[in-house]
Amino acid sequence: MLLTEPHHAAFRPPLPRLTTACAPLTREVRVVNEFGESRTTAIPAERDLTVYVDKRELVTLMTLGAHPEWLVLGYLRNQRLIESVHDIESVTVDWDVGAASVKTRHGIDAIEERTARRVVTTGCGQGSVFGGLMDDIDRIRLSPSAQLRQSDLYRVVKAIREQESVYKSAGSVHGCALFRGAEMLLFVEDVGRHNAVDTIAGWMWLQDPAEMDGADKVFYTTGRLTSEMVIKSAQMGVPVVVSRSGTTQMGLEVAERVGLCTIGRATHHRFLCFTHPQRLVHDVVPPRPPQALAP
Repeated sequence: MLLTEPHHAAFRPPLPRLTTACAPLTREVRVVNEFGESRTTAIPAERDLTVYVDKRELVTLMTLGAHPEWLVLGYLRNQRLIESVHDIESVTVDWDVGAASVKTRHGIDAIEERTARRVVTTGCGQGSVFGGLMDDIDRIRLSPSAQLRQSDLYRVVKAIREQESVYKSAGSVHGCALFRGAEMLLFVEDVGRHNAVDTIAGWMWLQDPAEMDGADKVFYTTGRLTSEMVIKSAQMGVPVVVSRSGTTQMGLEVAERVGLCTIGRATHHRFLCFTHPQRLVHDVVPPRPPQALAP
């Protein structure tokens, strides 16, 4: 089944036609526990999805398959292969053959040269990007006035903690979310955090640009803040990224360079702001941990 864009979008260039090929996210398997007892448990249903652009094989992604059409759109966006979502005519996903067929309106200029160089990243499931990681990084312009209140940061962390998820039932996946202040707009899980952020990028591309500008958004990830995650967040125009994990040296350097605020080790009331702390508004005083007793 193909979805067409709503009537209110008739005055904008047409959005791509998308299938809705959601796949089961988990499967039951039998296991034996530490007492030798047999029982069933859920595991993530990882599967491969080969992406074809104008009948040319581009890449194979390992994914849960929750929103494969958004994932493909976000992948093309974050790889800088497609400049506008309106350049895509359709994305058709068929799980029977494990393929996503992308049809563009005008093709991709010099696609062979642009995809010849591949960089293997630290992304779970072995992520990769085409070309140099730092290509065009200095062209990114994030809103200089964008900020996040500390009280909203705590609400973000609380919302993630309370979110029903594949991770809680089956483990072995990463989660990413997009917030406006403390309001969760979208939560996505996948076997790799790079897939989850690409899925969010694809979803954002399909929304009204006037409402989905990244300047007032906050991106959350359960994974570490690598250069790949920082660059993808910056390309979406999002100025603040939060993680329950930490950051890498290259992730920190890229964030400093583009003006992105990175907040790591975010659990309950604790966190570390690694870059651009001026974007964080300290509007609450958190409880301090009890001091250790003197010997």
